Amino acid sequence: LEAVKAWGAAVLAEPWPRFRSVLPWVSSRAPPPHTAKAYFGNGFSRLVDVLPAGGGGGWFRGHHSETLGSSICEGARVRLDPALIAMSRGGEPLEQVMGRAEEEELPKYEPGALQVEGPAAGRTAPLVDAGFLNDYVPTGGIGMHTMKALLESARVVPPHLLLQWVEEPTLLVTRFEYANLFHTITDWYSAYVSSRVTNLPNRPNVIFVDGHCKAQLEETWEALFSSVTYAKNFSGPVCFRHAILSPLGYETALFKGLSESFSCEGASAESLREKTDYEKTSRLSEFGEMIVASFDLLQDDIMSSKKSNGLNVLFVRREDYLAHPRHSGKVESRLSNEQEVYDAIDKWAQGLKCKVNVVNGLFAHMTMKEQLRAILEASVVIGAHGAGLTHLVSATPDTKVLEIISSMYRRPHFALISHWKSLEYHAINLPGSFARITDAISELRKILEGLGC
Repeated sequence: LEAVKAWGAAVLAEPWPRFRSVLPWVSSRAPPPHTAKAYFGNGFSRLVDVLPAGGGGGWFRGHHSETLGSSICEGARVRLDPALIAMSRGGEPLEQVMGRAEEEELPKYEPGALQVEGPAAGRTAPLVDAGFLNDYVPTGGIGMHTMKALLESARVVPPHLLLQWVEEPTLLVTRFEYANLFHTITDWYSAYVSSRVTNLPNRPNVIFVDGHCKAQLEETWEALFSSVTYAKNFSGPVCFRHAILSPLGYETALFKGLSESFSCEGASAESLREKTDYEKTSRLSEFGEMIVASFDLLQDDIMSSKKSNGLNVLFVRREDYLAHPRHSGKVESRLSNEQEVYDAIDKWAQGLKCKVNVVNGLFAHMTMKEQLRAILEASVVIGAHGAGLTHLVSATPDTKVLEIISSMYRRPHFALISHWKSLEYHAINLPGSFARITDAISELRKILEGLGC
């Protein structure tokens, strides 16, 4: 109880930042299924009442997306009991938990781990049945669907005396590949969409229903949302006036786009305000602006500096760092002569008549704000296939992309993100992992010529 009181007292809901690309999320007209707008926007158009409001208790419902095959669930008067969740505590320094198995960090629920207050005269009973879970929270090829398991554990219980409530809306989130930027951005996006679909007036709190240790990317969770904590950090049950279960990152369009084919092209919010086009989206740009605004980086200032300080070519590097308890600290090379390519481009750029600044993007040793500023200031982003390129979601609309792709990593992640943001994208497909310097410089020269250099 004291832990809940202390956390609740420290939490003040922060307003959503203001940025250009935001469009209304709640509309009387749902987008057609399997369109760009349904994939990236509010395709969660089927409302399923599980526990209707009234009778002196809480309520619970799901917003289902036929397109994504997932649901955002929310409820009032919800109780989470960490004692009925088997997992590690979470939030520890990485150095203290080296060697810990992933299985220890992922939640396993006992019945009643999640509870929703029902009518006063009611009895304890399962919140949802197998039919609801199969129809609205299908596993969909996910080996361990933790949100489905949490709902399976949920019980409707009679009202009982609870002395302390978390008053502000709170997202319950389970992460898997929490140290990888691409997968974490899918989690951020899912949490953002969940907040918008449920029409939250302010940024919600986040509770990690997992036992992962503290990672570098947690800094951005804290910037995006009002507060962040771990379920196991509470010594007893936590009670919420309003709780939202965020779908897994694997269920977002960002991830599903890797295996599902759908028509989607990036467009500006201004153009979509003037004319609705279900095959275009500005949502990824909106989300990128949300990240930028959360770190107080004003794009107007960035754009003016881009025009006055020459052209920045940001080379996103892959470097060794310790990511998680099962990691050796060594990253797998996707470009075997990366340093040679970087050095050659840097030397070549110094001989150009126009001013070109080659920026060494050592992201693993930069703060998130420094990484975002580097992306925003870049006229060209170049790099081997790797999670650092996921920062393209925050790139400005005039940014050009050059991806160097080894034969072992021909994956569409960053070509798709570029397309969904309407960024000009170029690729050099290697026969192995070694890049010819002349090829890299030739492709970069063409891009810079297009920028007037």
